[in-house]
Amino acid sequence: MRIKIDKESDAPYFRLDESRVVESEEVRPEVILNFDANDRVVGVEFLRISERPPQEELSSIQFQTV
Repeated sequence: MRIKIDKESDAPYFRLDESRVVESEEVRPEVILNFDANDRVVGVEFLRISERPPQEELSSIQFQTV
């Protein structure tokens, strides 16, 4: 998995695998899913992320394994 932060468009992009994206869909306002040829989600993008949580929470990322 790769995480790309585009500061110019204010959007983090979570790429789950390297399959070719064949379709994208905005499933909620400012939440875009990318799908491969088998209709599996291969990427997730959150637009205008800095308007969501407080700025302090954007400065660090925590990963949890359950």
